[in-house]
Amino acid sequence: MEQAKKDKLAKVAQNIRRDIITEVYSASSGHPGGSLGTADILAYLYFEEMNVDPKNPKMADRDRFVMSKGHCAPALYAVLAERGYFPVEDLKGFRSIDSHLEGHPDMKKVPGVDMSTGSLGQGVCAAGGMAMAGKLDKKDYRVYAILGDGEIEEGQVWEAAMFAAQYNLDNLTIFVDFNGLQIDGDITKVMNPTPIDKKFEAFGWNVLTCDAHDFDSIEAAVSAAKATKGKPTAIVAKSVKGKGVSFMENQAGWHGKAPNEEEYNQAMKELGAE
Repeated sequence: MEQAKKDKLAKVAQNIRRDIITEVYSASSGHPGGSLGTADILAYLYFEEMNVDPKNPKMADRDRFVMSKGHCAPALYAVLAERGYFPVEDLKGFRSIDSHLEGHPDMKKVPGVDMSTGSLGQGVCAAGGMAMAGKLDKKDYRVYAILGDGEIEEGQVWEAAMFAAQYNLDNLTIFVDFNGLQIDGDITKVMNPTPIDKKFEAFGWNVLTCDAHDFDSIEAAVSAAKATKGKPTAIVAKSVKGKGVSFMENQAGWHGKAPNEEEYNQAMKELGAE
């Protein structure tokens, strides 16, 4: 990828991270850790890869995206705002009673949200249905989803995996956000889902890996997924929970906790806010 393009995406991702901190701080609640870890993937998908139109959010031939781990709504709202689906100023109303930006994505209220999510495991099931619909309707749109590594402890994720492989849904690509942590700590000590790659391979998927914070790596994985025929693709994206904020990085305690004023100011300073 050209350096100018990487610089542009890095700026977008930094804006997304600042937006996430703003949302969670404004609401005094939310999930910053996993949200920060997905910022680079979202920046790449929405600003480089996906065929979407903020002026026409329901465009029939648009690519679809599902934030299957719906608690990471701050990241999804941030990228949608940065892309122009609604004003960035709206983010300060996150989780407030009079805002359209609820704690989990609501497709009926938020432009650009393709699926309401929150109950873990259900989003990827819906993404499989969208991909199947695209095949039946002979459309060429693609469907992307992000799952948490803790989320894949849910049994219905594997039902969806069987479904997608059975029907050769090569228009479906999922990212497994592999940061190794969930709300209760180390995923291997809660309900070990590793090795993630071998499991998806056993279910008949094309499996790739990428560095979730390297745009060349993300682009290479997405390109390989698009070139794969006859199989859905799972990209195991090695990420850092809390990426970009030093005291949040690799800390399970920041899975679902809002920063106080001092922490907010430090986080925004580290993220280059003026």
